[in-house]
Amino acid sequence: MRAIDYFDRGHDRDPARLAIVDTQTGLKLTFAQTKELSEQIAAALQRHGFENQDLLGLYGPNDGMLLVVLLAMWRANGKWIPVNTRNAIDANAAYINYVRCKWLVYHSSKADEVAQLKALCPVMQHFVCLDRRMGDDPSLEEFIAGVTAQDFVEPEIDAFGNLFDLVGIFPTGGTTGPSKGANVTNLGWGTMIETAADGMGGRTADPVALVSAPITHAAGPISLSTLSLGATQVILPGFDAEAVLSAIEEHKVTHMYLPPTALYQLMASPQIGAHDYSSLKIFILVGSPCSPEKLRQAVEIFGPCMCQAYGQVECPMIVAWFPPEDVARFAQEAPEKLAACGKPTRSIKVALLDDDGQPVALGEAGEICVRGALVTHSYFEKPEETAEIRKFGWHHTGDVGKLDQDGYLYIVDRKKDMVVSGGFNVFTAEVEAAVTELPQVREACVFGIPHEKWGEQVHAVVVAQGVSEADIISFAKARLGGVKAPKSVEFVDAIPRTAAGKMDKKALRTKYWGNAQRMVN
Repeated sequence: MRAIDYFDRGHDRDPARLAIVDTQTGLKLTFAQTKELSEQIAAALQRHGFENQDLLGLYGPNDGMLLVVLLAMWRANGKWIPVNTRNAIDANAAYINYVRCKWLVYHSSKADEVAQLKALCPVMQHFVCLDRRMGDDPSLEEFIAGVTAQDFVEPEIDAFGNLFDLVGIFPTGGTTGPSKGANVTNLGWGTMIETAADGMGGRTADPVALVSAPITHAAGPISLSTLSLGATQVILPGFDAEAVLSAIEEHKVTHMYLPPTALYQLMASPQIGAHDYSSLKIFILVGSPCSPEKLRQAVEIFGPCMCQAYGQVECPMIVAWFPPEDVARFAQEAPEKLAACGKPTRSIKVALLDDDGQPVALGEAGEICVRGALVTHSYFEKPEETAEIRKFGWHHTGDVGKLDQDGYLYIVDRKKDMVVSGGFNVFTAEVEAAVTELPQVREACVFGIPHEKWGEQVHAVVVAQGVSEADIISFAKARLGGVKAPKSVEFVDAIPRTAAGKMDKKALRTKYWGNAQRMVN
């Protein structure tokens, strides 16, 4: 099916149910109102020259109307480019020019940044300001004036739901260079939504999803998944720990999703014990591995709702799924299994391969490689890079993992993050998990730094209070042995992050490796 068909599926469950509640602007829309408004905006796009499979970006803080515009763009069979407002202007401009995005809908609070993008991006031709007129750019209200939902002309649709049309060209992150654009088709997108909805659904007759991640970037995919279940989207302007904790109780939130770093902020909040979280059915951790000890503590705080999903832009969100029932059980019976990211889902085949494309033995580490409809089509205009990650008939994720005898998948590292010390491979994610078992350690980032004798030594950068370097090294040595334990520890107030919210190991390494082309010995 098409992306918009999944919203319409949610609409058809109960058109009178609230679809959008914006806590900042007060906007409230039912599914019927949201559908009609998305048809009106889609008709206005068509009237102003929007063509089949045109590219459109959204730029601004969370706003319920941005979600409606996203739905309208898909209704008009457009392609979305997620634009992260946390990125540097130059980086966003480079991506917009690379994929040749023509349309931008933005919030007036970002007008100064959009002015810079206009100067840097001659490919962009059409601009709409969401909330008010800005110079020559009409407000959304002005843009849709004189057009009704009945004016919308449905794009041509085949019996399969246009499986190979693109829903978007999604940036891959660009932590090691400029972002590549992943061509995401209706086939892959629909596979993700159906698999995710299958894991999240059937747990309540009154689903309410809390949206605090950026709608313009990360939150769009999961919002569409929960909308397909008929879930009301309660939208916060952004992530704020106290606001999230309060909103869970106030709106009786049943579904929410955050990266582990945001979970740690919730758990560190002085308001953590002041609210009722009993409505929660699904609290998904996405984006990076979670500390097993922090996950165990989260089950104690939020109840049997904690779960994890593993994926990447090239095979989005749901390669593996760790349902809340399993997480809650292991938190009591086998906490060591909380280091897993779940079991491979029914929508994907997973293999752990060595550098020659051969499967590794059970329990050994290998690159996580996947095959199936979830895998994105290709990189935009990058055939060589596409071929490189599709060797041996698999998509290569670049992640290193292990499978246990029960079929649970463990992410042990990114291939490029592995530390080789004295000829031994040390997976940094394993060390990070051990270090964060210490209750005084809030976060840990582990990587290799130069060592004259061993080539590299294991170094940890931590956010912690009330614990010494010697304590951390001793604790990790007891858990992992002398080779894997950090040999040095650096204390910081905050770990630097990329625009996507991931720990910026490249920035941290630079202090020790300088501008060397190769940060390994």
